[in-house]
Amino acid sequence: MSQDQHQPDDARTAALRERVAAFLAAHDPAGTDRLDFLRARFDAGLAWVHFPEGLGGLDAPRALQSVVDAAFAAAGAPDNDPRRNGIGLGMAAPTILTVGTDEQRQRFLPPLWTGEEVWCQLFSEPGAGSDLAALATRAVRDGDDWVVTGQKVWTSSAHTARWAILLARTDPDAPKHRGLTYFVCDMTAPGVEVRPLRQLTGEAEFNEVFLTDVRVPDAHRLGAVGEGWRVAQTTLMNERVAIGGHAAPRESGMLGRVAATWRDRPSARTAESHARLLRLWAEQEAFRLAGVRLRQQLAAGAPGPEGSAMKLAFARLAQAGSALELELLGEDGLRYDDWSLRRPDLVDFTGREAGYRYLRAKGNSIEGGTSEVLRNIIAERVLGLPAEPRTDKDVAWKDLPR
Repeated sequence: MSQDQHQPDDARTAALRERVAAFLAAHDPAGTDRLDFLRARFDAGLAWVHFPEGLGGLDAPRALQSVVDAAFAAAGAPDNDPRRNGIGLGMAAPTILTVGTDEQRQRFLPPLWTGEEVWCQLFSEPGAGSDLAALATRAVRDGDDWVVTGQKVWTSSAHTARWAILLARTDPDAPKHRGLTYFVCDMTAPGVEVRPLRQLTGEAEFNEVFLTDVRVPDAHRLGAVGEGWRVAQTTLMNERVAIGGHAAPRESGMLGRVAATWRDRPSARTAESHARLLRLWAEQEAFRLAGVRLRQQLAAGAPGPEGSAMKLAFARLAQAGSALELELLGEDGLRYDDWSLRRPDLVDFTGREAGYRYLRAKGNSIEGGTSEVLRNIIAERVLGLPAEPRTDKDVAWKDLPR
């Protein structure tokens, strides 16, 4: 496929469809074990088509991924259950591809894509708040290993994860952004303890993770020692695109639920709620079209700060839409069927009760970067406004007040 980079788009698309058809002829979705089918699809370069050959891809344009996915879906082929491993697929995989060694790519990418190994993210800490670079989890070199001790929080999927992307401090004498190193952490290693965090919804989708003298091989370090902040930017940019930049049809997601409630409850309609619904619809459509443009940019390169704007808009629209739906439903919107402590594998934003949607949407402006931090990123990196003064920029982390 890499030899066809200069073909016209229609010829390249046709060649890719032929490749998928040949694969399906050799691997009947109805008669092949699901995991065997997914492994074969990865080996055939039909997992991430824009990844290199041998790593699930064909060195093809990213825009052709939709062609492949549509062909497999039309054939009734099994997928890799992407919602179950969103952190792995949307954040860990592009980071490993960008900065990982050949050995790391070969070890981690295949079972990540097939869903055999779920991933989580050990970034946030209770003492660092929105200032990720102020994190205190320490990693100390001991021969061929690093010994990691600290606490992480708000860790989605930690209770099901096999691996974690981990940011830890390796040099407390350096300024906070320059003393960090990025690792892959085995969530089954001795010293890793996962505890549920009960949320406003009643369930424990998130966790807190305690790391006590956890040994991480230096072979599981991603990037150079002290370059963790730079590597983390690759992860964070991809995270915001994964949350807010996905393809969506018109009137989908939270807006679709609000519109359905509006149509089903004519007695609840008012001129004021009608105006709010129209405004939400227009803003959602602008958001959807901006997502189309963002994906076109992704097809030409890596994600940039524009993903922060998409994630910011996603959170605001989800919260505004769920609030309007609750008002339209009145007292029925307060009903919530299950307040028991559950630890779900998947987060279902729109398939649950309206009360759940309203409560869960509150977290959208926190997860994946708080809305306040994202506004700063947009101001500085998109609009070119002056940066906020940072008096701690060149101060050693160990000398910062805590």
